[in-house]
Amino acid sequence: MPFHPYLYFGGNCREAFTRYQEVFGGDLTVLTGADAPPDSGIPAGKEDLVMHAALMIDGELLMASDSYDDEFAAVHGMYVHYSTADVDRAKTVFDALADGGTVESPGEEVFWSPFFGVCRDRFGTPWQVSAESTEQA
Repeated sequence: MPFHPYLYFGGNCREAFTRYQEVFGGDLTVLTGADAPPDSGIPAGKEDLVMHAALMIDGELLMASDSYDDEFAAVHGMYVHYSTADVDRAKTVFDALADGGTVESPGEEVFWSPFFGVCRDRFGTPWQVSAESTEQA
C-alpha cells in the first residue's frame, strides 16, 4: 500500500504545483472551485482556490489543495522526502526547492548518503532531498 503526501496551501497551491512541475517534471492536473458543480458547497468568493491538484511523476503521486480556512497555518512536524539515485539530480532539485525558501540543513554528503539536504521552500513546504548510496540502490 503506497503513501501519498497530500499538502495544503493558503491560497498559493496553483503557484506551488506549477513550480513543482518545473522542478520534477510530470503531468499536472489542477481543479478549482469553479470546476465544481454549483451545489458542491464551495464557499462564495473562494471559487479560484484549488480544490485538488495532482502531480504524477514517474508513477508517483503528489497531491494538494488550498485550504478554505481563513486561519491557515504552515505545515509542521513532517517533511516531504524526495530521493533519487543521481547525486547531481538531488543537488539540482534541492537548489530549486531551496530557492526563495530557507535551508535548514545544507545539502552535503553524510554517512548514510552521498547527498542529503533539508529546506522549507518558498511556499512553506518542508523537504528532505537525498541521493541513494550505492549500497541503497
